[in-house]
Amino acid sequence: MRPAPALIWLLAGWALLGLLVSFALVPTLAWPLAGGLLALLALVDALRLRRQPLPSVRRDLPEALAVGIERAVELVLEAGARRQRVDVFDLHPVGWEATGLPRRLDLAPGSDSRFAYRLRPVERGNADFIGVHLRLHAPWRLWWRRATVAPEQRVRVFPNFAPLAKLALLGDEQASRAVGAHVRRRRGEGTDFHQMRDYRIGDSLRQIDWKATARMRRLISREYQDERNQQLVLLVDTGQRMLARDGNLSHFDQTLDAALVVSWLALRQGDAVGLLAHGGPRRWVPPQRGAGAIDVLLRETYDLQPQSVATDYLAAATELTLRQRRRSLVMLVTNLRDEDSEDLLTAVRLLRQRHHVVIASLREQVLDQALDDDAHDLRGALRATSAARYLQQRAVAHDALRAHHVAVLDVTCAELPGALVERYLAIKREGLL
Repeated sequence: MRPAPALIWLLAGWALLGLLVSFALVPTLAWPLAGGLLALLALVDALRLRRQPLPSVRRDLPEALAVGIERAVELVLEAGARRQRVDVFDLHPVGWEATGLPRRLDLAPGSDSRFAYRLRPVERGNADFIGVHLRLHAPWRLWWRRATVAPEQRVRVFPNFAPLAKLALLGDEQASRAVGAHVRRRRGEGTDFHQMRDYRIGDSLRQIDWKATARMRRLISREYQDERNQQLVLLVDTGQRMLARDGNLSHFDQTLDAALVVSWLALRQGDAVGLLAHGGPRRWVPPQRGAGAIDVLLRETYDLQPQSVATDYLAAATELTLRQRRRSLVMLVTNLRDEDSEDLLTAVRLLRQRHHVVIASLREQVLDQALDDDAHDLRGALRATSAARYLQQRAVAHDALRAHHVAVLDVTCAELPGALVERYLAIKREGLL
Protein backbone atom coordinates (compact mmCIF):
# COMPACT_ATOMS: atom_id res chain seq x y z
CA MET A 1 0.00 0.00 0.00
CA ARG A 2 1.17 3.51 -0.83
CA PRO A 3 -0.13 6.94 0.22
CA ALA A 4 -2.20 8.59 -2.50
CA PRO A 5 -1.76 12.25 -3.52
CA ALA A 6 -4.79 13.21 -1.42
CA LEU A 7 -3.12 11.95 1.76
CA ILE A 8 0.12 13.71 0.90
CA TRP A 9 -1.74 17.00 0.44
CA LEU A 10 -3.53 16.53 3.77
CA LEU A 11 -0.19 15.90 5.48
CA ALA A 12 1.18 19.04 3.85
CA GLY A 13 -1.83 20.97 5.16
CA TRP A 14 -1.29 19.56 8.65
CA ALA A 15 2.34 20.67 8.49
CA LEU A 16 1.20 24.16 7.45
CA LEU A 17 -1.22 24.17 10.39
CA GLY A 18 1.71 23.41 12.70
CA LEU A 19 3.57 26.37 11.24
CA LEU A 20 0.61 28.62 11.99
CA VAL A 21 0.47 27.26 15.54
CA SER A 22 4.16 28.08 16.00
CA PHE A 23 3.40 31.72 15.15
CA ALA A 24 0.40 31.71 17.52
CA LEU A 25 -1.98 32.40 14.65
CA VAL A 26 -4.28 29.49 15.61
CA PRO A 27 -4.91 27.77 18.96
CA THR A 28 -2.24 25.29 20.01
CA LEU A 29 -4.78 22.52 20.51
CA ALA A 30 -5.80 22.63 16.83
CA TRP A 31 -2.62 20.97 15.63
CA PRO A 32 -2.78 17.73 17.69
CA LEU A 33 -6.53 17.45 17.12
CA ALA A 34 -6.11 17.79 13.37
CA GLY A 35 -3.27 15.26 13.46
CA GLY A 36 -5.32 12.76 15.41
CA LEU A 37 -8.28 13.15 13.06
CA LEU A 38 -6.06 12.76 10.02
CA ALA A 39 -4.45 9.63 11.49
CA LEU A 40 -7.87 8.14 12.24
CA LEU A 41 -9.13 8.84 8.72
CA ALA A 42 -5.99 7.36 7.19
CA LEU A 43 -6.18 4.24 9.37
CA VAL A 44 -9.86 3.60 8.61
CA ASP A 45 -9.33 4.16 4.89
CA ALA A 46 -6.34 1.81 4.88
CA LEU A 47 -8.28 -0.93 6.68
CA ARG A 48 -11.20 -0.58 4.27
CA LEU A 49 -8.85 -0.82 1.28
CA ARG A 50 -7.06 -3.88 2.67
CA ARG A 51 -10.34 -5.69 3.23
CA GLN A 52 -11.52 -5.10 -0.31
CA PRO A 53 -11.24 -8.29 -2.37
CA LEU A 54 -9.18 -8.02 -5.54
CA PRO A 55 -11.26 -8.05 -8.73
CA SER A 56 -10.77 -11.09 -10.89
CA VAL A 57 -9.34 -10.46 -14.34
CA ARG A 58 -9.64 -12.45 -17.56
CA ARG A 59 -7.71 -11.77 -20.75
CA ASP A 60 -9.25 -12.63 -24.11
CA LEU A 61 -6.45 -13.10 -26.62
CA PRO A 62 -5.91 -15.44 -29.59
CA GLU A 63 -3.35 -18.19 -29.02
CA ALA A 64 -1.59 -17.26 -32.26
CA LEU A 65 -0.60 -13.80 -33.46
CA ALA A 66 1.25 -12.55 -36.52
CA VAL A 67 4.37 -10.44 -36.18
CA GLY A 68 3.84 -6.79 -37.09
CA ILE A 69 0.03 -7.12 -37.20
CA GLU A 70 -1.93 -5.10 -34.64
CA ARG A 71 -4.58 -7.03 -32.71
CA ALA A 72 -7.15 -6.16 -30.08
CA VAL A 73 -6.71 -7.58 -26.57
CA GLU A 74 -9.73 -7.54 -24.26
CA LEU A 75 -9.57 -7.49 -20.46
CA VAL A 76 -12.61 -8.41 -18.39
CA LEU A 77 -12.73 -7.40 -14.70
CA GLU A 78 -15.28 -8.86 -12.29
CA ALA A 79 -15.94 -6.60 -9.30
CA GLY A 80 -16.76 -7.70 -5.76
CA ALA A 81 -19.62 -6.59 -3.53
CA ARG A 82 -18.44 -2.97 -3.27
CA ARG A 83 -17.78 -0.24 -5.76
CA GLN A 84 -14.10 0.05 -6.66
CA ARG A 85 -11.91 2.42 -8.60
CA VAL A 86 -8.93 0.70 -10.20
CA ASP A 87 -6.13 1.51 -12.65
CA VAL A 88 -5.32 -1.37 -15.01
CA PHE A 89 -2.14 -2.14 -16.93
CA ASP A 90 -1.62 -5.41 -18.78
CA LEU A 91 1.91 -6.79 -18.40
CA HIS A 92 2.39 -7.63 -22.07
CA PRO A 93 5.77 -8.75 -23.52
CA VAL A 94 8.47 -6.11 -23.28
CA GLY A 95 8.98 -4.08 -26.43
CA TRP A 96 5.57 -4.69 -27.97
CA GLU A 97 3.72 -1.59 -29.14
CA ALA A 98 0.55 -1.00 -27.11
CA THR A 99 -2.10 1.71 -27.29
CA GLY A 100 -4.94 2.19 -24.81
CA LEU A 101 -3.00 1.43 -21.61
CA PRO A 102 -3.18 2.12 -18.70
CA ARG A 103 -6.93 2.44 -18.14
CA ARG A 104 -8.90 3.72 -15.11
CA LEU A 105 -12.18 1.98 -14.36
CA ASP A 106 -14.99 2.44 -11.84
CA LEU A 107 -16.29 -1.05 -11.11
CA ALA A 108 -19.94 -1.31 -10.11
CA PRO A 109 -20.74 -3.88 -7.39
CA GLY A 110 -21.33 -7.39 -8.74
CA SER A 111 -20.82 -6.40 -12.39
CA ASP A 112 -18.32 -7.05 -15.14
CA SER A 113 -16.34 -4.31 -16.83
CA ARG A 114 -14.41 -4.85 -20.02
CA PHE A 115 -12.20 -2.83 -22.30
CA ALA A 116 -9.90 -3.48 -25.24
CA TYR A 117 -6.51 -2.12 -26.14
CA ARG A 118 -4.38 -2.53 -29.26
CA LEU A 119 -1.16 -4.54 -29.29
CA ARG A 120 1.42 -5.08 -32.04
CA PRO A 121 3.94 -7.95 -31.70
CA VAL A 122 7.42 -7.05 -32.88
CA GLU A 123 9.14 -10.46 -32.68
CA ARG A 124 8.22 -14.01 -33.59
CA GLY A 125 8.36 -16.91 -31.16
CA ASN A 126 6.82 -17.66 -27.78
CA ALA A 127 5.77 -14.60 -25.79
CA ASP A 128 4.53 -14.46 -22.20
CA PHE A 129 1.98 -12.21 -20.50
CA ILE A 130 3.05 -12.33 -16.85
CA GLY A 131 -0.18 -10.94 -15.40
CA VAL A 132 -2.27 -7.79 -15.07
CA HIS A 133 -1.10 -4.99 -12.80
CA LEU A 134 -3.84 -3.31 -10.73
CA ARG A 135 -3.75 -0.18 -8.60
CA LEU A 136 -6.80 -0.02 -6.32
CA HIS A 137 -7.96 3.27 -4.85
CA ALA A 138 -9.16 3.39 -1.25
CA PRO A 139 -12.78 4.52 -0.73
CA TRP A 140 -11.65 7.97 0.52
CA ARG A 141 -8.76 8.06 -2.02
CA LEU A 142 -6.11 8.30 0.71
CA TRP A 143 -4.26 5.11 -0.23
CA TRP A 144 -3.32 3.04 -3.24
CA ARG A 145 -2.91 -0.70 -3.24
CA ARG A 146 -0.89 -2.46 -5.92
CA ALA A 147 -1.37 -6.07 -6.95
CA THR A 148 -0.71 -8.38 -9.89
CA VAL A 149 -3.54 -10.73 -10.80
CA ALA A 150 -4.54 -13.09 -13.60
CA PRO A 151 -2.49 -16.16 -14.50
CA GLU A 152 0.42 -16.05 -16.90
CA GLN A 153 -0.46 -16.66 -20.53
CA ARG A 154 1.77 -17.74 -23.39
CA VAL A 155 1.03 -16.93 -27.02
CA ARG A 156 2.78 -17.93 -30.21
CA VAL A 157 3.80 -15.21 -32.65
CA PHE A 158 3.98 -16.51 -36.21
CA PRO A 159 5.40 -14.98 -39.37
CA ASN A 160 3.04 -12.57 -41.07
CA PHE A 161 0.47 -14.85 -42.72
CA ALA A 162 -1.92 -12.02 -43.63
CA PRO A 163 -0.72 -11.94 -47.29
CA LEU A 164 -1.59 -15.63 -47.61
CA ALA A 165 -5.20 -14.92 -46.67
CA LYS A 166 -5.40 -12.30 -49.43
CA LEU A 167 -3.74 -14.58 -52.00
CA ALA A 168 -6.21 -17.36 -51.21
CA LEU A 169 -8.94 -15.25 -52.84
CA LEU A 170 -7.04 -15.00 -56.13
CA GLY A 171 -6.28 -17.38 -58.93
CA ASP A 172 -2.78 -18.75 -59.41
CA GLU A 173 -1.80 -16.21 -62.07
CA GLN A 174 -3.34 -13.29 -60.20
CA ALA A 175 -1.68 -14.38 -56.97
CA SER A 176 1.69 -14.60 -58.70
CA ARG A 177 1.34 -11.11 -60.09
CA ALA A 178 0.18 -9.80 -56.70
CA VAL A 179 3.54 -10.69 -55.12
CA GLY A 180 5.49 -9.05 -57.94
CA ALA A 181 6.23 -12.03 -60.18
CA HIS A 182 6.26 -11.33 -63.92
CA VAL A 183 4.38 -14.32 -65.28
CA ARG A 184 4.75 -15.04 -68.98
CA ARG A 185 1.57 -16.60 -70.26
CA ARG A 186 1.85 -19.80 -72.15
CA ARG A 187 -0.87 -21.91 -73.65
CA GLY A 188 -0.92 -25.63 -74.08
CA GLU A 189 2.73 -26.41 -73.46
CA GLY A 190 3.58 -28.42 -70.39
CA THR A 191 4.76 -31.84 -69.43
CA ASP A 192 1.55 -33.47 -68.13
CA PHE A 193 -1.42 -34.12 -70.43
CA HIS A 194 -4.42 -32.08 -69.35
CA GLN A 195 -7.21 -32.29 -71.94
CA MET A 196 -8.21 -32.33 -75.61
CA ARG A 197 -9.74 -29.20 -77.12
CA ASP A 198 -10.42 -27.48 -80.41
CA TYR A 199 -7.45 -26.02 -82.23
CA ARG A 200 -6.76 -22.34 -81.53
CA ILE A 201 -4.75 -19.91 -83.58
CA GLY A 202 -1.24 -19.90 -82.18
CA ASP A 203 -1.12 -23.60 -81.23
CA SER A 204 2.03 -25.34 -82.42
CA LEU A 205 1.76 -28.19 -84.92
CA ARG A 206 3.11 -30.68 -82.37
CA GLN A 207 0.04 -30.05 -80.21
CA ILE A 208 -2.33 -31.30 -82.91
CA ASP A 209 -3.69 -34.79 -82.32
CA TRP A 210 -4.07 -36.11 -85.88
CA LYS A 211 -6.05 -39.20 -84.93
CA ALA A 212 -8.60 -37.15 -83.02
CA THR A 213 -8.61 -34.61 -85.86
CA ALA A 214 -9.43 -37.33 -88.41
CA ARG A 215 -12.12 -38.75 -86.17
CA MET A 216 -13.77 -35.41 -85.36
CA ARG A 217 -13.12 -33.92 -88.85
CA ARG A 218 -11.78 -30.70 -87.32
CA LEU A 219 -8.46 -29.74 -85.84
CA ILE A 220 -8.04 -31.02 -82.27
CA SER A 221 -5.15 -29.99 -80.02
CA ARG A 222 -3.68 -31.59 -76.96
CA GLU A 223 -3.39 -29.26 -73.98
CA TYR A 224 -0.76 -29.88 -71.35
CA GLN A 225 -0.18 -28.47 -67.88
CA ASP A 226 2.94 -28.06 -65.84
CA GLU A 227 4.01 -31.26 -64.17
CA ARG A 228 2.63 -31.73 -60.69
CA ASN A 229 3.91 -33.81 -57.81
CA GLN A 230 7.33 -32.15 -57.83
CA GLN A 231 9.23 -31.03 -54.74
CA LEU A 232 10.47 -27.64 -53.52
CA VAL A 233 12.90 -27.33 -50.60
CA LEU A 234 13.70 -23.94 -49.09
CA LEU A 235 17.20 -23.76 -47.62
CA VAL A 236 17.09 -20.81 -45.22
CA ASP A 237 20.14 -19.28 -43.55
CA THR A 238 19.79 -18.70 -39.78
CA GLY A 239 23.32 -17.36 -39.26
CA GLN A 240 24.64 -13.90 -38.54
CA ARG A 241 24.11 -12.58 -42.06
CA MET A 242 20.34 -12.68 -41.55
CA LEU A 243 20.44 -10.35 -38.54
CA ALA A 244 20.55 -7.31 -40.83
CA ARG A 245 17.37 -5.23 -40.77
CA ASP A 246 15.40 -3.37 -43.41
CA GLY A 247 12.78 -1.31 -41.63
CA ASN A 248 11.23 -2.90 -38.53
CA LEU A 249 11.93 -6.51 -39.53
CA SER A 250 15.15 -8.46 -39.87
CA HIS A 251 16.19 -10.10 -43.12
CA PHE A 252 15.31 -13.43 -41.57
CA ASP A 253 11.74 -12.37 -40.74
CA GLN A 254 11.21 -11.09 -44.25
CA THR A 255 12.77 -14.25 -45.68
CA LEU A 256 10.30 -16.39 -43.75
CA ASP A 257 7.42 -14.29 -45.08
CA ALA A 258 8.67 -14.75 -48.65
CA ALA A 259 9.22 -18.48 -48.06
CA LEU A 260 5.62 -18.86 -46.95
CA VAL A 261 4.36 -17.08 -50.07
CA VAL A 262 6.29 -19.24 -52.55
CA SER A 263 5.43 -22.35 -50.51
CA TRP A 264 1.74 -21.56 -50.61
CA LEU A 265 1.79 -21.05 -54.38
CA ALA A 266 3.78 -24.25 -54.89
CA LEU A 267 1.27 -26.19 -52.82
CA ARG A 268 -1.53 -24.80 -54.99
CA GLN A 269 0.38 -26.10 -58.01
CA GLY A 270 0.24 -29.61 -56.53
CA ASP A 271 3.89 -29.74 -55.47
CA ALA A 272 5.36 -30.76 -52.12
CA VAL A 273 7.23 -28.19 -50.04
CA GLY A 274 9.89 -28.67 -47.37
CA LEU A 275 12.32 -26.47 -45.46
CA LEU A 276 15.78 -26.79 -43.95
CA ALA A 277 17.06 -24.05 -41.63
CA HIS A 278 20.82 -24.01 -41.20
CA GLY A 279 23.64 -21.82 -39.92
CA GLY A 280 22.37 -21.05 -36.43
CA PRO A 281 19.33 -23.01 -35.18
CA ARG A 282 18.62 -26.03 -37.38
CA ARG A 283 15.16 -27.22 -38.34
CA TRP A 284 14.04 -29.79 -40.88
CA VAL A 285 10.53 -29.98 -42.32
CA PRO A 286 10.22 -32.84 -44.84
CA PRO A 287 8.43 -32.01 -48.10
CA GLN A 288 4.65 -32.31 -47.80
CA ARG A 289 1.78 -31.45 -50.08
CA GLY A 290 -1.79 -30.43 -49.49
CA ALA A 291 -3.50 -27.47 -47.85
CA GLY A 292 -2.35 -28.52 -44.37
CA ALA A 293 1.34 -28.32 -45.30
CA ILE A 294 1.42 -24.53 -44.91
CA ASP A 295 0.19 -24.91 -41.32
CA VAL A 296 3.03 -27.36 -40.65
CA LEU A 297 5.55 -24.86 -41.98
CA LEU A 298 4.11 -22.11 -39.78
CA ARG A 299 4.21 -24.25 -36.63
CA GLU A 300 7.74 -25.47 -37.28
CA THR A 301 9.31 -22.10 -38.06
CA TYR A 302 7.49 -19.52 -35.95
CA ASP A 303 10.08 -19.62 -33.13
CA LEU A 304 13.22 -19.73 -35.30
CA GLN A 305 15.61 -16.86 -34.66
CA PRO A 306 18.95 -16.15 -36.38
CA GLN A 307 22.08 -16.21 -34.26
CA SER A 308 25.40 -14.44 -34.47
CA VAL A 309 27.30 -17.45 -35.81
CA ALA A 310 29.03 -18.15 -39.11
CA THR A 311 27.11 -20.23 -41.64
CA ASP A 312 28.65 -23.49 -42.85
CA TYR A 313 27.17 -23.88 -46.33
CA LEU A 314 28.89 -27.20 -47.00
CA ALA A 315 27.49 -28.71 -43.80
CA ALA A 316 24.01 -27.54 -44.80
CA ALA A 317 24.37 -29.00 -48.29
CA THR A 318 25.60 -32.31 -46.85
CA GLU A 319 22.66 -32.50 -44.45
CA LEU A 320 20.15 -31.74 -47.17
CA THR A 321 21.71 -34.31 -49.50
CA LEU A 322 21.34 -36.98 -46.83
CA ARG A 323 17.78 -35.99 -45.90
CA GLN A 324 16.33 -35.28 -49.36
CA ARG A 325 16.99 -38.13 -51.76
CA ARG A 326 14.43 -37.22 -54.40
CA ARG A 327 15.38 -34.61 -57.00
CA SER A 328 13.99 -31.23 -55.94
CA LEU A 329 14.16 -27.54 -56.60
CA VAL A 330 16.36 -26.15 -53.80
CA MET A 331 16.05 -22.41 -53.15
CA LEU A 332 18.86 -21.16 -50.89
CA VAL A 333 18.18 -17.77 -49.30
CA THR A 334 21.14 -16.00 -47.70
CA ASN A 335 23.12 -12.75 -47.71
CA LEU A 336 26.08 -13.62 -49.88
CA ARG A 337 29.43 -11.86 -49.44
CA ASP A 338 32.49 -12.14 -51.62
CA GLU A 339 34.36 -14.18 -49.00
CA ASP A 340 31.58 -16.81 -49.11
CA SER A 341 31.80 -17.59 -52.82
CA GLU A 342 34.26 -20.51 -52.66
CA ASP A 343 32.51 -22.26 -49.76
CA LEU A 344 29.12 -21.70 -51.31
CA LEU A 345 30.28 -22.94 -54.71
CA THR A 346 31.52 -26.17 -53.13
CA ALA A 347 28.16 -26.63 -51.42
CA VAL A 348 26.24 -25.91 -54.61
CA ARG A 349 28.30 -28.45 -56.56
CA LEU A 350 27.33 -31.08 -54.01
CA LEU A 351 23.65 -30.16 -54.22
CA ARG A 352 23.60 -30.04 -58.02
CA GLN A 353 24.54 -33.72 -58.20
CA ARG A 354 20.90 -34.41 -57.41
CA HIS A 355 18.94 -31.16 -57.25
CA HIS A 356 18.26 -28.00 -59.22
CA VAL A 357 19.64 -25.08 -57.18
CA VAL A 358 18.67 -21.41 -57.08
CA ILE A 359 20.42 -18.90 -54.78
CA ALA A 360 18.65 -15.75 -53.58
CA SER A 361 21.20 -13.27 -52.24
CA LEU A 362 19.63 -10.54 -50.13
CA ARG A 363 20.82 -6.98 -50.61
CA GLU A 364 20.41 -4.33 -47.93
CA GLN A 365 18.07 -1.59 -49.08
CA VAL A 366 20.31 1.05 -47.50
CA LEU A 367 22.95 0.26 -50.13
CA ASP A 368 20.62 1.27 -52.95
CA GLN A 369 19.65 4.41 -51.04
CA ALA A 370 23.33 5.33 -50.58
CA LEU A 371 23.83 5.24 -54.35
CA ASP A 372 20.63 7.14 -55.11
CA ASP A 373 21.26 9.96 -52.63
CA ASP A 374 23.16 13.00 -53.84
CA ALA A 375 26.55 13.49 -52.17
CA HIS A 376 26.93 17.07 -50.95
CA ASP A 377 29.99 16.65 -48.73
CA LEU A 378 32.96 14.38 -48.14
CA ARG A 379 31.04 12.12 -45.80
CA GLY A 380 28.29 11.57 -48.35
CA ALA A 381 30.85 10.89 -51.09
CA LEU A 382 32.66 8.32 -48.94
CA ARG A 383 29.35 6.66 -48.10
CA ALA A 384 28.37 6.37 -51.77
CA THR A 385 31.83 5.14 -52.76
CA SER A 386 31.88 2.49 -50.03
CA ALA A 387 28.42 1.25 -51.04
CA ALA A 388 29.45 1.07 -54.70
CA ARG A 389 32.62 -0.85 -53.80
CA TYR A 390 30.72 -3.30 -51.65
CA LEU A 391 28.09 -3.90 -54.33
CA GLN A 392 30.84 -4.46 -56.88
CA GLN A 393 32.39 -7.16 -54.68
CA ARG A 394 28.97 -8.79 -54.32
CA ALA A 395 28.55 -8.74 -58.08
CA VAL A 396 31.92 -10.47 -58.53
CA ALA A 397 30.82 -13.23 -56.13
CA HIS A 398 27.52 -13.61 -57.98
CA ASP A 399 29.25 -13.75 -61.37
CA ALA A 400 31.60 -16.45 -60.10
CA LEU A 401 28.59 -18.61 -59.26
CA ARG A 402 26.82 -17.82 -62.52
CA ALA A 403 29.98 -18.86 -64.40
CA HIS A 404 29.32 -22.36 -63.05
CA HIS A 405 25.70 -22.21 -64.31
CA VAL A 406 24.20 -21.43 -60.89
CA ALA A 407 21.09 -19.22 -60.91
CA VAL A 408 21.63 -16.24 -58.57
CA LEU A 409 18.96 -13.70 -57.65
CA ASP A 410 20.36 -10.40 -56.33
CA VAL A 411 17.33 -8.88 -54.62
CA THR A 412 16.21 -6.74 -51.70
CA CYS A 413 13.81 -8.13 -49.11
CA ALA A 414 10.92 -6.30 -50.77
CA GLU A 415 11.73 -7.97 -54.10
CA LEU A 416 12.32 -11.45 -52.66
CA PRO A 417 8.74 -12.89 -52.74
CA GLY A 418 8.20 -11.93 -56.39
CA ALA A 419 11.66 -13.13 -57.43
CA LEU A 420 11.22 -16.54 -55.79
CA VAL A 421 7.76 -17.06 -57.26
CA GLU A 422 8.86 -15.94 -60.72
CA ARG A 423 11.87 -18.29 -60.76
CA TYR A 424 9.84 -21.19 -59.39
CA LEU A 425 7.21 -20.81 -62.13
CA ALA A 426 9.88 -20.40 -64.81
CA ILE A 427 11.59 -23.64 -63.76
CA LYS A 428 8.30 -25.50 -63.86
CA ARG A 429 7.45 -23.99 -67.22
CA GLU A 430 10.80 -25.04 -68.68
CA GLY A 431 10.53 -28.56 -67.22
CA LEU A 432 13.95 -28.37 -65.53
CA LEU A 433 12.91 -30.76 -62.76
